[in-house]
Amino acid sequence: MATAGAYAHIPSRDNLEMAETSSRLPMGAARPEQPGWTGDDELLNMYRDRGDGSPMLSSSNNLSSPNLDRAAAGTADGASKMKRSKLLKIVLGVAAIVAIAVAIALALIFTVGKKKGSSSAASNASATTGPNGGLGESGTSGKSGSLVTMADGTTFTYHSDFGGEWAADPSKPFGNGGKAQEWSPRIGAEEWKWGEHLIRGVNLGGWLVTEPFICPGLYEKYVTNDRGITVLDEWTLSQAMGDKLAEEMENHYKTFITEKDFADIAAAGLNWVRIPIGFWAIETMNDEPFLVGTSWTYFLKAMHGVMGIANAQRTLTYLRIFTEFVSQPQYKDVVQIVGIVNEILWATIGQEAVQSFYYAAYEAIRESSGTGAGNGPFIAIHEGFQGPAIWEGFLAGSDRVVLDQHPYLAFMGDPNSTPESSAPRPCQWAIATNQSQSVFGVTVGGEFSTAINNCGLWLNGMQSDAIAGCSVWDDWASWDSTVIDGLKQVTLASMDALQNFFFWTWRIGNSTTLGTSSSPMWHYQLGLERGWIPKDPREAIGHCAQVLGSSQIFDGRLPATATGGAGAGTLDPTVSASHPFPPATISPSFSGTQIELLPTYTPTGSLKSLAAPTFTAAPSVVVGSGWNNPDDNEPAYVPVAGCSYPSAWDAVSAALPTATCTGS
Repeated sequence: MATAGAYAHIPSRDNLEMAETSSRLPMGAARPEQPGWTGDDELLNMYRDRGDGSPMLSSSNNLSSPNLDRAAAGTADGASKMKRSKLLKIVLGVAAIVAIAVAIALALIFTVGKKKGSSSAASNASATTGPNGGLGESGTSGKSGSLVTMADGTTFTYHSDFGGEWAADPSKPFGNGGKAQEWSPRIGAEEWKWGEHLIRGVNLGGWLVTEPFICPGLYEKYVTNDRGITVLDEWTLSQAMGDKLAEEMENHYKTFITEKDFADIAAAGLNWVRIPIGFWAIETMNDEPFLVGTSWTYFLKAMHGVMGIANAQRTLTYLRIFTEFVSQPQYKDVVQIVGIVNEILWATIGQEAVQSFYYAAYEAIRESSGTGAGNGPFIAIHEGFQGPAIWEGFLAGSDRVVLDQHPYLAFMGDPNSTPESSAPRPCQWAIATNQSQSVFGVTVGGEFSTAINNCGLWLNGMQSDAIAGCSVWDDWASWDSTVIDGLKQVTLASMDALQNFFFWTWRIGNSTTLGTSSSPMWHYQLGLERGWIPKDPREAIGHCAQVLGSSQIFDGRLPATATGGAGAGTLDPTVSASHPFPPATISPSFSGTQIELLPTYTPTGSLKSLAAPTFTAAPSVVVGSGWNNPDDNEPAYVPVAGCSYPSAWDAVSAALPTATCTGS
């Protein structure tokens, strides 16, 4: 559902996250006959409508039923602006509003804990120790019961039933961090071990890239506007806001997710967050209406249509900018994954174009970061709703590539789905995920939800018609124990099957029209309070083994290159020739000489870098320049001077130029 995502140690939807191969199958598993699919044929029809009329397969038969107690992974750090000592490792995502997303994990200091009204200076967290709190050797820390003061001066009591602790030393903002839970590695001091530790995370959808169904109150103010804009997404919302854009969006950033949310996420037993962030955090071009830069302090560009190549080139530049920032030593232990594409339109642009872009993005990132463990983040690619099996052998020998899948039950189109009938289905995803872990490498469920149907205010787009029979699914306050228990079984099955997961999404804001939140099955925080989300996500361990009557456990043995080990980065030289960029075809209508006529950008622009935070209590601390590798100095892609371009946002219906533009 996300636009783009970023993954972080405790780290969007209408817009905008391995290596050496092996033929070994997971224990007891047969190779699927269909690419990545086995079992119920109904799973092959799990499509969802993205609001633009394009169905997207939203489930893959992945996941095994792990019943090993692999304790939650991740390090978490403190509440407030607790720099690298954060309560959670964050994954921030660069959003691409149509099909390509860039996901990165960033430190908590960059997403929460800024001084109110400030876009550059980061304030420091303060804390008063409570009955179970304590002072760290070189700064402030706290356990359950300690009082945390947020950037705006308000306070909350930090709570953890899982032995978590936060840490914040204003004089050493890049010191070792806290722990999300007692079983999660401490940020900066303990290593995350892929194949042993498990990601148990949530998305922070709707925060830095807004979506109508997640933050309806923000959109409802401008559904009727004096500019005559039909509001459908953040692009049109930004246009409708006019001169109120900066005020409205910055207030949203400051209030929709706060320091306390990160503390609550850790207290829920979660250790990672995935955060979509738009490309407009870096810049906008031409008439793009977004608020520039602000979301960085506190894209959905499709390769579809006439601007496909140009948008892809532009995205390669943005990938380098984010990679260079997160590869700096101050941030790399918090920012562990950059996702290059979120829910790419595989059926629309075709396999050749998808894999061509993935290869180009991989090369751009690794040329910036270098190869081998510790050199830059993991790179996540979305499997295009094709199932994991089709990706076996792709980028063989590549360095630290993650396969990201987004299985959703909600868009199966079955109006008769019930919690009882839906509960076993996620367990059928197990086999392909185990296979992918063993052969491809790290495989995550970047998005899933408890939803068994597509009921919810604006879930299907702001102009979608109401769906018959949905009122009961919005009236979550009247659900009885049977419904709640049934939905919890769906949640447990999904968590156990996906193993490394990010629920979509942490919270759904209230609708001013309804007076409450809609889409409750997408609302982790609400489900936690009401009972269809487990208080402890470890409760899911072994669930599918009971459902299926057998256990197919991933043994934790990933290909060596999947984690930057021996052979990482040794791609077969024929790979480049088999995945040229630009691609020879872009479905459904461009090929051959037509490709040469598509508008392109030119690599002649000045490179931008993302701003580092400042720390008033440690003015001399080295925060980094925003650019880790001085040898990465290829110019940025920019428009050719003197050439006119169709809208980069929506050029699907634009006419193909009759000649290339060479500019002035």
